[in-house]
Amino acid sequence: MQHLNIPVLGFIDVWSERISKWLMVIAAMWAFLLAFYILVDVIGRFFGFPLKGTHEIVKNSIVMIAFMQSAYCVLSRSMLRADFLLHLIGAKTGRIFNFVGYVLGALFFLGLFLGTYEPALHAIASGEFEGEGALRVPTWPARIVILITSALLVVNYIMLALKEVLVPQDPAGEPLAVE
Repeated sequence: MQHLNIPVLGFIDVWSERISKWLMVIAAMWAFLLAFYILVDVIGRFFGFPLKGTHEIVKNSIVMIAFMQSAYCVLSRSMLRADFLLHLIGAKTGRIFNFVGYVLGALFFLGLFLGTYEPALHAIASGEFEGEGALRVPTWPARIVILITSALLVVNYIMLALKEVLVPQDPAGEPLAVE
């Protein structure tokens, strides 16, 4: 991926990419392990020994997996894009559309961060949980993942918006290699 050549922004850009990639890897491994957990539960149910709390664990895990993968999804420019439209409208107009879309994405996840901040702190302080009986699953891990990845998504969208403005592109709209 093309990085910004401005020292502080380049540093932020590189580290947000590294963190996003690691979150994607962790989420992929988690999804893989979760599939085996569900398989064990299904086999257990067949023999009359289901795993307790599977519903709560899977529900919270899916939210965390989706958010952890979304940061890299945005960086790879795979988040809700209609590339065929961008090719039809031309490179300069496409850059304007991309810039506006990235700013709106940053504002959306900033709103999500601000809306999640208090509930995340409350979940930690109060020991909030889901489920009754044999297994009670804490909600704070999911809330913290949403909080952290929302902040990272704001950074990622801002970096993409800055790249639309600051990184030179060829007439086809592809970033030019800067040595």
